[in-house]
Amino acid sequence: METVNIHEAKTHLSRLVERAAQGEPFVIAKAGKALVKVMPLAAPEAGQTRRLGFLAGEISVPDDFDRMGAEEIEQLFGAGS
Repeated sequence: METVNIHEAKTHLSRLVERAAQGEPFVIAKAGKALVKVMPLAAPEAGQTRRLGFLAGEISVPDDFDRMGAEEIEQLFGAGS
């Protein structure tokens, strides 16, 4: 993660904010000491992770899901004729 001093951050704020909004967070430091971290609002909070399968067990998919509407599709597109 990039660290920029406070003077550079003031000088290039627009560019830095745009980069942060694109997912490149950065740290602003003063006299070499980190003060703040700038990151996009959509970023997950600390300890929060985005994960697949968060609805596991909450929904069910019918066994014939891949065949649903097959007859109608065949009629519409003339398959099997």
